[in-house]
Amino acid sequence: MIQKTYMAKTNAVKNQSYLIDAQDKILGRVAAKAAALLLGKNSKTYTPHVFSGNQVIIINAAKIKVSGKKLTDKEYNKYTGYHSGLKFMSLGKMLQNNPVQVMKLAITRMIPKGPLGNKIKTKLKIYAGDKHPHTAQKPILYSI
Repeated sequence: MIQKTYMAKTNAVKNQSYLIDAQDKILGRVAAKAAALLLGKNSKTYTPHVFSGNQVIIINAAKIKVSGKKLTDKEYNKYTGYHSGLKFMSLGKMLQNNPVQVMKLAITRMIPKGPLGNKIKTKLKIYAGDKHPHTAQKPILYSI
């Protein structure tokens, strides 16, 4: 007897909301777990080309930690569009200015590029403090 590989359909996938508290957690570990949840890799019916529909809510993004000398050595760069317009900002300074952007960049860079990845990125919600407006979704607390 030949066994067929199960391929999930988009209408058969159950949507879940997960809440991650990032206080005193390592940035990379939180990002890796959140990316896996967004992709649906925690599900038994994971299919790479199907949108899982999982929503991830991250609170306390301003209170994350990093190991080593990353606060001073790790740099984010952006280009302004002008000649010689390459700007650098250290992780420590970026955490002071916009901690949500640090977490968002770490997670979205782990998600595949393309139309499916763009759809997955819309299900990521990050907040610097411990308050969030998604209590109606009844998120499941996910511990790291």
